Amino acid sequence: MNSLIIMASAFVTVFFGGLIGLQLQRILPEACTTGGPRDMVGAVTGLVTLLLALVLGLLIWTAFGVYSTQKASIQTMAIGDLKLDAALKELGPEGAEGRQLLKAGIARTITQIWGGGYDGDFVMKNYQFALANVAERETFLNGIHLSTDKQKAAQAAAVQAANSIGQARVQMAVALVDPVSYPLLVIVVIWATCLFCGYGLLSKSHPMSYVALMVGALAIASAIEVIVDLSDPYQGFFLVSPGALTDVIKAIDATPS
Repeated sequence: MNSLIIMASAFVTVFFGGLIGLQLQRILPEACTTGGPRDMVGAVTGLVTLLLALVLGLLIWTAFGVYSTQKASIQTMAIGDLKLDAALKELGPEGAEGRQLLKAGIARTITQIWGGGYDGDFVMKNYQFALANVAERETFLNGIHLSTDKQKAAQAAAVQAANSIGQARVQMAVALVDPVSYPLLVIVVIWATCLFCGYGLLSKSHPMSYVALMVGALAIASAIEVIVDLSDPYQGFFLVSPGALTDVIKAIDATPS
């Protein structure tokens, strides 16, 4: 779901809750909005404020964890690519073709993750792409003929590096399965709507009241936007950079076989 649509929906819902509160403040008898009832409304809004702050903070931290995991997986893949390239160089001329396969595989990975579009099968396709890349590298490594112990050690290191690359990409794909709980986001928006309704009951109908409600609703909506975008780091405002992988391609080009 588009994060901007979610943000707009949250803004409208929360702001509407504040408008309801202002309207209730105008039409309810004064006895319902002063004295003891006003104190009770203030106490409840304080409780909801605390709950909302705690849950929003937890959701933002969880979403940032998803973003950080994706970034760490990309870095792990880049490190594995460098180790694989180093092992292929140790193979001598027999590893030259493997280095070209590695370079092409990295470029293909960048295209698949950042340039392949977003059609709803991102996790499954990345899992399949990871298995295909591992199979391609294993086929090459098992097909070369080795004559020295040094080459055999280099082949073993290359196999280990190739497996670590595949494992990192699979982990990257699996970590994006249900990264954020949308029912929990709905509950948070409901809490915020009730909270702003309470704020409206405690306020007077004035242009500044409407401005304050708009700013507050925008703050809640932007927090929801941050949660959704951080949980989906290959589209939206918070993008994981492919820089680590492009730097590996540069390193392969800069180092002759």
